[in-house]
Amino acid sequence: MAISIAVEDPDQPGIRAMLEAGDAYYASLYPAESNHVLDVSSLKRPGVSFYVARAEGRLLGFGAIVDRGDGWAEIKRMYVVPDARGRRIGRRLLEALEAHAGRLGAERVRLETGVRQPEALGLYRSAGYREVPPFGNYRPDPLSVFMEKLLPGSPSA
Repeated sequence: MAISIAVEDPDQPGIRAMLEAGDAYYASLYPAESNHVLDVSSLKRPGVSFYVARAEGRLLGFGAIVDRGDGWAEIKRMYVVPDARGRRIGRRLLEALEAHAGRLGAERVRLETGVRQPEALGLYRSAGYREVPPFGNYRPDPLSVFMEKLLPGSPSA
């Protein structure tokens, strides 16, 4: 089954339903103050690119990259439907987001994820992300893990 990954509008019924499923999943793991998700209107703002993975038209997952300026971009809303996990879709989405960040001129990609998501932590670590202190507007949170990856070709890499 061929999987395609492309930028799409997040304001589509199927994607909205998947965003809601993601929100419910995160709410089952963390209290509201530890959830840092972007809503559809935020995902449609300038500087945000929303990538969708599909196979034969079926939604499998998504992720967004936010151009934060100052040489970095942030990954937001990475999610793969449960029955599609383990098929490297998350890795392919991650690679697409990183490539987009590189085209923006970002030297580093940052993200926030949660301590109760071992699969996500494993994916990010295996892709070269390392833990860093909170960045941007984030504050320390015992349920959050802040990570960063220097992109190939960046002066610091």
